[in-house]
Amino acid sequence: MTAAVLHHLAGNAVEGILAFQVIVILVVVSNALVLGRPGRGRVGAPAPRVSLLVPARDEAANIQACVRALLAQTYPNLEIIVLDDRSDDATRTLLERERARDGRLNVLAGEEPPDGWTGKNWACYQLSLAARGEVLLFADADTVFVEPDAVLSMVRGLQAHRADLLSGLPRQVLGTLGEKLVVPMFDWALLSFTPLAAALLWRRAPFARAVGQLMAFRRAAYDEIGGHAAVRGDVVEDIALARRVARAGLVCRVVDATNVASCRMYRSGREAVEGFAKNLFAAFGYAILPYAFVWGWLAFVALEPLVMWTLHAALPARVPVEPSLLADTLALSLVHWVVAYARLRLPVWPAFLYPLTMTLFLAVAMRSFIDHARRRTTWKGRRVPHPPTRWI
Repeated sequence: MTAAVLHHLAGNAVEGILAFQVIVILVVVSNALVLGRPGRGRVGAPAPRVSLLVPARDEAANIQACVRALLAQTYPNLEIIVLDDRSDDATRTLLERERARDGRLNVLAGEEPPDGWTGKNWACYQLSLAARGEVLLFADADTVFVEPDAVLSMVRGLQAHRADLLSGLPRQVLGTLGEKLVVPMFDWALLSFTPLAAALLWRRAPFARAVGQLMAFRRAAYDEIGGHAAVRGDVVEDIALARRVARAGLVCRVVDATNVASCRMYRSGREAVEGFAKNLFAAFGYAILPYAFVWGWLAFVALEPLVMWTLHAALPARVPVEPSLLADTLALSLVHWVVAYARLRLPVWPAFLYPLTMTLFLAVAMRSFIDHARRRTTWKGRRVPHPPTRWI
């Protein structure tokens, strides 16, 4: 029995993984070509009023760099509103200091979220009520515009793509080793398994994606889909909003914003694990079987060829694998990870450690499920809503 299983894992299973890797690389290459930049040049006259909206809770490490980049924007018709979401650190003090330096900065004091709301969705909802722009540009407090024309680029992209929601992938800034191993998985998964070309052809909710770090809405579209109030309890609100846009028959686009914005999502590997554990099971709609299948399959694809290679080296007679087949499979895996990292302007060397990244993320996936099952997920001192799980 063991010999038969090993024979299958060393032969047919590896061939299946090889075929899967070919398909994924085609998706990565397609997405790399489709993923354009936001836009250049002038916007249509008159320039629409843009409300630049930033929710901030316990962001003392990030808020000054974020705000100063906002105030450096050259866009001619701009209001900047930051909401202090009842921070327990120096966020509010730093915001008041920046407002004293530049009166264009509007600072709001957030209220505690009502039952059924996540903190971020409630903060964004309050910001939307205060905004007066024709375009609502939401940016996270850890997102920094690295060009003074960043807002102009996003508005130009919104117009050029005739989009109702334009979402940008910022360049991920990675500090610690833990961040370098864990955080890139976020963008890697988007580039590898979301056929962005399909979203250009079919406005269907399953293909709709957005990145909450940088989202520009036409105000009319935002109001039509119900805004953040419609996704009040969703932990992964960016995807939920994108799907509502698609269901309404509106246009949702994702662009490469690495040239205009950067983001340091987390400041340690531990913080990255906690952040992804909060979101991961929620991103699957709390569906147990799809969640288990996807993470089981991804772990199998990433780790099985290495395990077979090790077993063949130790027990060549019992694991009669074709070395060239394993070598091709491992080479394609590495090409897949390296191309994805390079396209998104991530450090490339961590891609060579992809088996470790996948192992870490498998542990994060397990933690995400367990935390939800035990209803103990928290973020920045607040309990995260725990909708009921389902099988499919």
